[in-house]
Amino acid sequence: MKKFKIIVLTMALSAFFGGNVFADVKLPQIFSSNMVLQQGMEIPVWGWADNGERVTVSLNGNTVRTKTNKEGEWYVTLPAQEYGGPFTLTVEGKNAIELQNVMIGEVWICSGQSNMQFHVEQGNNAAEEIATANYPDIRLFTVPRAIAQFPQNDIDDGSWEECSPKTVAQFSAVGYFFGRELHNELNVPVGLIHSSWGGTVAETWISPRTISNDPDFREKLIEIQQMDMEKYRQARLERIKEILGGEVPTEDQGMVDGKPVWAGLNYSDGSWENIKTPLYWESQGYIDIDGIGWYRKEIKLNEEQTNANLTLHLGKIDDSDLTFFNGIEIGKTENKYDEDRIYTIDKKYLKPGKNMIVVRVQDTGGNGGIWGDPEKQFLAIGNEKMDISGNWKFRISKAEIGSVNVDPSAYPSLLFNAMINPLIPFGIKGAIWYQGESNASRAKQYQRIFPSLIKDWRSNWQQGDFPFLYVSLANFMQPVEQPGESEWAELREAQTKALALPNTGMALAIDIGEADDIHPKNKQEVARRLVLNAFKTTYNKDVVHSGPMYHSVEFKDGKAFVTFTETGSGLEIKDKYGYLKGFTLAGPDQQFHWAQAELSGNNTVVVYSKEVPNPVAVRYGWANNPDDLNLYNKEGLPTNPFRTDEWPGIAK
Repeated sequence: MKKFKIIVLTMALSAFFGGNVFADVKLPQIFSSNMVLQQGMEIPVWGWADNGERVTVSLNGNTVRTKTNKEGEWYVTLPAQEYGGPFTLTVEGKNAIELQNVMIGEVWICSGQSNMQFHVEQGNNAAEEIATANYPDIRLFTVPRAIAQFPQNDIDDGSWEECSPKTVAQFSAVGYFFGRELHNELNVPVGLIHSSWGGTVAETWISPRTISNDPDFREKLIEIQQMDMEKYRQARLERIKEILGGEVPTEDQGMVDGKPVWAGLNYSDGSWENIKTPLYWESQGYIDIDGIGWYRKEIKLNEEQTNANLTLHLGKIDDSDLTFFNGIEIGKTENKYDEDRIYTIDKKYLKPGKNMIVVRVQDTGGNGGIWGDPEKQFLAIGNEKMDISGNWKFRISKAEIGSVNVDPSAYPSLLFNAMINPLIPFGIKGAIWYQGESNASRAKQYQRIFPSLIKDWRSNWQQGDFPFLYVSLANFMQPVEQPGESEWAELREAQTKALALPNTGMALAIDIGEADDIHPKNKQEVARRLVLNAFKTTYNKDVVHSGPMYHSVEFKDGKAFVTFTETGSGLEIKDKYGYLKGFTLAGPDQQFHWAQAELSGNNTVVVYSKEVPNPVAVRYGWANNPDDLNLYNKEGLPTNPFRTDEWPGIAK
């Protein structure tokens, strides 16, 4: 029973469950029909039953027996299995559980923040990808989002599903494309366990045992563990009531019998609050509120402007919207928080004088409301653009009570407790990780926190140094005209340093991001680069898995000679004129200037600038969005951004 101790709850929870009677043998939620169990290793199976009950577990002709301990816990390991299936897993005590259509294959955890949470239906070629997702040997499991004060031993919901057009649309895009590449190349079953939460920080995914040793988070951990959660929820609820004027509406007051009573042209909204768009409602006082909010904007049109159809550009809406013009529905979009809403308004609905734009927004979690770039919020009237950003009338019509919980990033370990610990010690091959944006302002700290997370998961799983593959931050925000410091560049540097840990791999997204969208849609290429790392580090395939990596620099004759590893078949410039971009140089004054650069052989770049006659430092791609980086290896993988100096940056 030694291995079972890794899933035992803290003393508080053990005491709680210790008084319960488990009348029937029970499995954790992560076990269900259609699941994939990890090939080539002993298979952990565990659960609960009455104190002292004998439990028998069988799979593919192998049977093991055990007896529960005094807390009603039991744990066994089945012998390692080869790829195959479908099989039936049976668990018998006083009752019997039979799980069917079980496969033996490769199991990967897919975790992180919103770019891992990003759905297949939100990415490039979504309709085609969904329609062709007929992969019955790929199995999908999504862990429900939850927080917990202490490590939990189970999750509330979830089941394994065969991958199909009906099941893949709202699964993690990176997770699915990663699994598909694995399945197509290896021709084996693949199980994908998706456990992510948008906007979250790394420390919330680390166990209390590990984070308690970190000086930056020890006190916060103690605070959350000592918190009276019920009092906290009540206080938050009272705060929400105050924001909403004394009550929490549980039904959409803007809709009566399916009719949008708040959408009418002449509906009286004089008592409504003002709100600015595009800007999340949380940042304007509506903190901790999910649910439904209505926006109203009055516009004036002259006679000439009503003679042709208009085009309404609302910007982005988190998450879903129903949009009306003068009480008539003109468009709707569901569950696409990062998609610009553009709707046509038929001229027959237009009136000279007063007109009304009304948007019903449904937010299912996290930030909510109309957001994005103000320049993308306008009414197109022929060649004219009428700005509709700024003040709108606003009212919450339905508030979700669940939003009174602690924010998952407010304290460490909350998501490890609720969304990772219940999975342990389910057999896995490895993990893919897509996170970092929320820690970008603390890159120096991330140099410590991120490796701690990797080591923490490995320690808790007790499966050795299993593969941990992750995505470096994509290029994001507007490119800069002059070289300077960058929080995102420093976070990428922290991610690069984590490669010092064994059995890790990093996929770059530095050339496939989007300046105006923190959620780039090309998740297929992100997944392909992750899989190249998996092939190299995990499956012993002879592939070029990385773009060029900085190795060393020599300064002589007023130039920097930079050498690279991971150059594959050699360095290559992706520019028809042969110009290398993205390099900067600095002298002893530590002031960086754009530099010229040229290839010298298969693994060296020579960098120079007339403005820096005595260079002492060189950087490449050192910006939130380096924009036009074009140094690759001949296998098409981009060069990892780097710096040769160790001068203080701007991140904590």
